Amino acid sequence: MAPVVNLLLFAALLLRISATADGQGCDLSSIQVQQTNTGETVGNDPVFEVEVKNLCRCTISSVFLRCLGFASSMVVDPKLFRREGTDYVVNDRKGIPSSKSVKFRYAWDRAFAMSPASLQVNC
Repeated sequence: MAPVVNLLLFAALLLRISATADGQGCDLSSIQVQQTNTGETVGNDPVFEVEVKNLCRCTISSVFLRCLGFASSMVVDPKLFRREGTDYVVNDRKGIPSSKSVKFRYAWDRAFAMSPASLQVNC
């Protein structure tokens, strides 16, 4: 019986190491979203630049932001930010390497609250 128990413990340990290595502890807090008022305007609307930065050790992809009521009085590059379902996809679902960021701009009478909704970790 002892060899079976040892084998099960070993398998559980390998599974835990594998799960940790795959995700490297990356979760929604691994996405930093910062907005800056550029000082520019479109009509009377201020232009905001959004930077979505990957703080994870691994590349992340399929990054989605939650941004209720989002609108823009200027065209936003759909390869960088567009609505898909109830959330908004960043960078056309493509990878964002560790410590790198994707930036896009929009214009509205106020900044919209944006928060990470989901991501895929690619280690």
